[in-house]
Amino acid sequence: LDIIERASRVYDKLVVGVLSNASKTPLFSAEKRVEMIRLVTKHLDNVEVDTFTGLLVDFAASKNATVIVKGLRTVADFEYEFQMALLNKALNPEYETMFMMTNTKYSYISSSMVKELAGFHGDLTGLVPCEIIETIEEKYK
Repeated sequence: LDIIERASRVYDKLVVGVLSNASKTPLFSAEKRVEMIRLVTKHLDNVEVDTFTGLLVDFAASKNATVIVKGLRTVADFEYEFQMALLNKALNPEYETMFMMTNTKYSYISSSMVKELAGFHGDLTGLVPCEIIETIEEKYK
């Protein structure tokens, strides 16, 4: 959410792409993730949230986007995202990737950590938006 809010101030329109990847089994379906992101970004008038399958550059093209914004927490994130940015550039040289560092107060938060904490019925306050805490907790009842 930090990256979405900050990127929405930089760009006139921001499209958040939620990957629907058949090879992964996320906690929530792509449709549910879209619903939750829309809920926590409803105060941002220039943000659109949509799901996609396949390549990110193809999704970006379908949305007439020219810049891909990626959030980074750690050096490990950068190493992976840098490789992906190079691949995306090779696939379509017209696209630029902009990296945004997350606010340091969120740099330790990962989806794995949130899932583990929720699995132990820990307090998620301050780790995820308050609007979706109950939805996450319901998955672990």
